[in-house]
Amino acid sequence: MKAIETDVLVTGAGAAGLTLGIELARRGVAFRLIDQAPAPFEGSRGKGIQPRTLEVFEDMGVVDRILAAGGPYPPQREHRDGTFKDTALTEYRAPTPAEPYGNPTMLPQFLTERVLRDRLAELGHRVEFGRALTGFRQDKDGVTATVAGETVRARYLIGCDGGRSFVRHALGIDFPGKTLGIRAVVADMRLEGLSDDAWHRWNDGTPEQISLCPLRGTELFQLQAPIPLEGDIDLSAKGLGAMIAKRTGRKDLVVRAVTWASAYNMNARLADRYAQGRVYLAGDAAHIHPPTGGQGLNTSVQDAYNLGWKLAAVLAGAPLSLLASYEAERRPVAAEVLGLSTKLLDALKQRGDLRRGRETQQLDLFYPDSPLSLPYTFDLRGPKPAILPGDRAPDAPCRGVGGQPTRLFSLFGGPHWTLLGYETDPALAARAGLRIHRTGRRGDLIDDGGHIRAAYGLTPGLWVLVRPDGYVSAVVPAAGLAALETFLKSVGLGAP
Repeated sequence: MKAIETDVLVTGAGAAGLTLGIELARRGVAFRLIDQAPAPFEGSRGKGIQPRTLEVFEDMGVVDRILAAGGPYPPQREHRDGTFKDTALTEYRAPTPAEPYGNPTMLPQFLTERVLRDRLAELGHRVEFGRALTGFRQDKDGVTATVAGETVRARYLIGCDGGRSFVRHALGIDFPGKTLGIRAVVADMRLEGLSDDAWHRWNDGTPEQISLCPLRGTELFQLQAPIPLEGDIDLSAKGLGAMIAKRTGRKDLVVRAVTWASAYNMNARLADRYAQGRVYLAGDAAHIHPPTGGQGLNTSVQDAYNLGWKLAAVLAGAPLSLLASYEAERRPVAAEVLGLSTKLLDALKQRGDLRRGRETQQLDLFYPDSPLSLPYTFDLRGPKPAILPGDRAPDAPCRGVGGQPTRLFSLFGGPHWTLLGYETDPALAARAGLRIHRTGRRGDLIDDGGHIRAAYGLTPGLWVLVRPDGYVSAVVPAAGLAALETFLKSVGLGAP
């Protein structure tokens, strides 16, 4: 049998595959990232980056580039009878110490992926385009894959290869769900005659509705419109120009060029399972959503962010049970997000209502039943902490060694776990993969504004264990340190 050549083979270089590649590269894991397409995807498709994904991008080292390249969502402008009305797509939320990114950012998918490819290159890796996965078989030690006629031997194979996933089909994993009875066209175009200060909409709630949204970071507009379930659609500049004129009643809007266009049927589907042996699914290979709510790309990025650190830990010697937590955590999230995006689609069909609330921002997606959460069973006097195992760990400004300003996110950032104590004695020792910080008396962190205490609801003697992906694994008092030590060993963080 051919010897192992690389630790991980990733197929599909969209947002999920690129995120996974970056996470593996940050941890020094050997991998190859392939894509059957000859060149990068050049369409807008997923254009909304939610606040939780911005937090993920901060840890990955790209959030400043994402924010600089994109911009805020414009107001929706509903045109009717020669007049119009503007409404906000989302209610503006000012950043807070606990949630530094209050609002979604608009950036078309091709620009998001360009930022991620640049980051991957900085880490010494690149996508192998024009390399199709055509077959694979697995055994107890690894996966033998055929890639464009080449045999590749890897320890793990990850399918990030989209809704029509070759990997999922080859594994025989069912993809139940439904076709939603809506066919739509989405296209990126150079358009003259329309201002770029609003997301323009006509005929909301009818089969003739159409929207033209300026794509931040570009000079393009994205067209979205439902179309008949059957029949050919002219996706040329001339054909789409005629659709715009008919549905808007305006003859002054001129389509100069179409840079990308697609006619597709909306689906909501969720894979029966996310793994089989040494092969895993992530992103659209595991779940596909209608576009309402801007959830698909964000869920895919967070799949890969969740899987990446676990793969790296297992390859470094952590128990295999760590990988089993991937499906246990991410599949329920995908099911919840599918329900949300389908609900928003129904609202759009019935009322033309595209408004989105906090529920779309993914800051409140938790892992309460995760096998990586140490059950909170201690009978503490006084109120319970505001943060419990499975919750997202909030940010907070503070001061560190020498009084230098810092933030919890800066301390959490990177491939390590973090143990945060309040008014605690240094009872546990730091070790490879674990950093320890304490606030309060004799601590190394100064909580000037009380933001850490406010965000976490800490009482003296409490410890909070934060995973590499910014979720809480344990909240324990001093009396629970033995249980915490046992838990640390179970995730590969043994004694120093």
